Amino acid sequence: MPSTPSPGFTPSPVLPDPRNEAIQIWVGDRLWPREEARVSVFDSVVQGGDAVWEGLRVYGGRVFMLDAHLDRLFASAKALAFANAPSRDFVRSAIFQTLEANGMRDESHIRLTLTRGKKVSSGMSPANNQHGCTLIVLAEWKAPVYDNEAGIRLITSAVRRNAPQFLDSKIHHNNLLNNILAKIQANLAGVDDAIMLDQHGFVSETNATNLFLVKRGVVVTPTADACLPGVTRGVTIALCREHGVPLDERNVSLAEVHTADECFTTGTMGELSPVVEVDGRVIGEDGAIGPVTRLLQDIYAAKTAREGEKLRF
Repeated sequence: MPSTPSPGFTPSPVLPDPRNEAIQIWVGDRLWPREEARVSVFDSVVQGGDAVWEGLRVYGGRVFMLDAHLDRLFASAKALAFANAPSRDFVRSAIFQTLEANGMRDESHIRLTLTRGKKVSSGMSPANNQHGCTLIVLAEWKAPVYDNEAGIRLITSAVRRNAPQFLDSKIHHNNLLNNILAKIQANLAGVDDAIMLDQHGFVSETNATNLFLVKRGVVVTPTADACLPGVTRGVTIALCREHGVPLDERNVSLAEVHTADECFTTGTMGELSPVVEVDGRVIGEDGAIGPVTRLLQDIYAAKTAREGEKLRF
């Protein structure tokens, strides 16, 4: 007798982009059709979220900031003492083969994951990892996740961001429950994301992005102590310096966010996203995209249009 679907069960899930139904995904050492792409139940990412990852975006036949993302991937793997990781050339080749197999030259996002690999027996100890790492290259047709014209709304989460003495956020790991708990709060509040504070009560980042504000023409962003120093964050800081936009990296209080002239988030998935409301407070005079945010959005878009690793197909 068929089992009864549980509450909330969706018998026919709807893909955000139907083109993704037929994508091919790299797992291990080859490409697989979407419905056949899987890892072992003994893989460390299943056993304990023991993996590292990167998000990359493809613009006009170029992979943007590829080397910066690979630098962070391998640095995170080293920090977690991964053994028998694939070479940088192997990972690059897998990325390019995956994009070519799917015909993706634009409007695409890559979720690049490197797990500690399959274990010989379930358990926590890396001594059980004798198969080497598992590489996953998941490329999808995916536009930026936020509406960067209308802007996004945030709340402040009650969940504090991990501090370095517990789990250093500079390791870009797959154990994302800290962030997911904050995202659940945002979902329940009917907003886009949630700001997470550090253990001292200063602003860290959102559950998915880095945070910037603008006050009297000065761009301000929290120091990367209890937050991930994101690649897009780094690009934004560099753009400010290159174009003479005043910038200050320091501790930021929540009151400063509430009273900011402008606010925006940065991340590969969303690019530069204007924040129009935080905890019910309208940002700026009327929640409209501010001039500094708009300037940086335009400069960033120009940079993505001309820079990146060229695809060969």
